[in-house]
Parts: sequence; C-alpha cells; structure tokens
Amino acid sequence: MRDMNEIVGSHDLLLVTLDTLRYDVAAELAASGQTPTLTGLLPGGRWERRHSPGSFTYAAHAAMLAGFLPTPARPGPHPRLFAARFPGSETTAKTTWVFDAADLPTGLARGGYHTVCVGGVGFFNKRTPLGSVLPNLFAESHWEPEFGVTEPASLERQIDRVERTMARLPADRRLFLLLNVSALHQPNWFYLDGATREDGDTRESHAAALRYVDRHLGRLFDLMRRPCFVIVCSDHGTAYGEDGHVGHRIGHEVVWTVPYGEFVLS
Repeated sequence: MRDMNEIVGSHDLLLVTLDTLRYDVAAELAASGQTPTLTGLLPGGRWERRHSPGSFTYAAHAAMLAGFLPTPARPGPHPRLFAARFPGSETTAKTTWVFDAADLPTGLARGGYHTVCVGGVGFFNKRTPLGSVLPNLFAESHWEPEFGVTEPASLERQIDRVERTMARLPADRRLFLLLNVSALHQPNWFYLDGATREDGDTRESHAAALRYVDRHLGRLFDLMRRPCFVIVCSDHGTAYGEDGHVGHRIGHEVVWTVPYGEFVLS
C-alpha cells in the first residue's frame, strides 16, 4: 500500500478513466500482448480486478472524485488512497491522504494543486446543468464535440488539449489531471475493421477501441511531468448481450467488474 501522504505534494497526479471498459476484455488483450503501452506500465503487466462504485459514468465519477476509487474484488477492508475527513471511516488508514473538502479536486486545490478535467462522454460536456456538475469541480475544464463518443479520433483530440494545457502550467505548480476517455463507450463499431453502422457495437469492436486507445496513451504519458502518480481504471463496464442485457446502469457482473492499475512515471 502506497503512502499517499508522501505522494501528494511531491508528485503530479493523473487519473485516466477508460469509460465503459470491461475487465474481461482488458485482461484478455493484456494477456495476448495487444495493449503494449498499458501492459508495459501496469505492475506485472496485468490489470487488477476491482469493483466499480457505480454502474454508470455519473455515479462512478462522483464517487471516485470523493475518494472512493474502485474496490479490490476480494474481502477487505481496503484502505483508500484518498479520503474526505469523515468520523468513523473504516477505510481511512495512516497511508491515506485525508482532505477537508467534499471532493478530491477541491481538497487537492487547497493543497496547492492546479486541477484540470478533460472530459469525454456527455456527463462532461457542460451543455446542461447535469453535464456541468463533474467538470465544475475543477479549476479548469475542457470539452469539445471532437472529444465525444461519436468521434473516431477522440483520444487524439483530447491529448492535443492536454498538451496545450501542460504548456501553460507553471513549473512550480503541481497538477491533478482527470482525462475521461470516451472511445470505448458506445458507439464503437467504427474501430473494428470492416464493421458497419448496421453491424452495431460488439464485444469485438469494444476490444478494437481499446487497441486504439493503447496506441495513443503513450503520447499522454510522455506529456506528463515527472514524478507523476498515475491511476488508470474503468468507471464501469458494459453488456453486449450477456443474460439478455445490453449497455450499463444495471447490476450485472460485466458492469460492476472493472480493470484498475496504478504506477509512477519517474
């Protein structure tokens, strides 16, 4: 267990949420060598199997941004990396970085961090009151249509924005960056060679989207200043016909089970 009291303040922090990524697909591609960027950085080259705090984007991110990251899928208790000060918390340990705020971005801002969100899916689009809740937790937030789920080059465009943000960041200011990657979310059929709109989204096109993401994440990591503590995880999974289910916001194993990894860029 990392002592986050030694990490916070001395490292930049990067949270990459691979929106809708299923654990089983992520694990299969890692084991078969199809995601070399991620497996080259994940401890042991493998994802950790965890349970999401929510079954869809808004619920999961609201929880994560309050310090409730995906929980290891084994008996606990499991001390958390970050936690709001809360009397009686059984998952706050000596290694937990505790903040006096309702959410992690505010807590980190009070600790001297510049907080930035580069959104992807609609809950980050700032076009509605609901779509503004999560990005408004950050000092700086960005969303454009080309960052969204219908843009095949969405991650490339998001990383372009990260690059411009990094260029303006004062050298003496620590950074907390959330990048919500939209590419894995439906629709994703266009990532699979030969697929058409009529074919629709499938588990195979979901895997193809992850291969696309892996090809471009190296550029994101290269942009980060060192040292940087990185969390890469899914917010929830999604169903492609399992037990008759399609999509998420349901209590199914493929939705609740997510991949998680953390590492330091140094």
